[in-house]
Amino acid sequence: MPSTLHTEPVATVLDGLLEAEREGDERAFAETGVTDPKAAWAELDAGQMAETFKDASMSVSKEGGELLYLLTRATGARTVVEYGTSFGVSTLYLASAVRDNGGGQVIGTELQADKVARATEAIAAAGLSDIASVRVGDARETLRELPESVDLLLMDGWPNLNRAVLEVVEPRLRRGALVLVDDMDMDFGFDMHREMRDYLADPSSGYLALRLPVAHGILAGVRLG
Repeated sequence: MPSTLHTEPVATVLDGLLEAEREGDERAFAETGVTDPKAAWAELDAGQMAETFKDASMSVSKEGGELLYLLTRATGARTVVEYGTSFGVSTLYLASAVRDNGGGQVIGTELQADKVARATEAIAAAGLSDIASVRVGDARETLRELPESVDLLLMDGWPNLNRAVLEVVEPRLRRGALVLVDDMDMDFGFDMHREMRDYLADPSSGYLALRLPVAHGILAGVRLG
């Protein structure tokens, strides 16, 4: 039985999103007028950054997306939460895996309303609306209402909020749940993932974590208890 990733309409929608990202992100970044990303990170908060880069996809790569699918399938995850949906690329990989796991739900959240609209359109075009949905707003608020048990959490939003978002979702993470943190290598010299990395690496936190050298680096942590 083929993976949902390789069936229509998912394959065509994903290919279109990935191609649009390749063509559009360079232009979107240029249009922001930001010439020094490091300075932007120092001067802007998460909301301002989201507004500044509202037209940039900044989505997971094809390789990273395939890893998300693989990990979701391997763990049998059926309830998945995603912080930082953007235009929905990672959402489609996650939802495809959940469908192939027998069904369930992917709950995404995104600060930018126009990105939520585009992600929702992509989900519908891929025929995955029965699996995935996207909430609009600050993840620290939108993720307060969740199912009893969460199998996998993907963190692909602004990294300076990762720890706060995890605090919201953590009470719902089941034993053996996966926490995946994308773009570990993209820190513009600020080591922005340090708080999250140190927390998952601390034995007293109840996780075992390992950095995976895929795409821009993905930190994978499993909840031990």
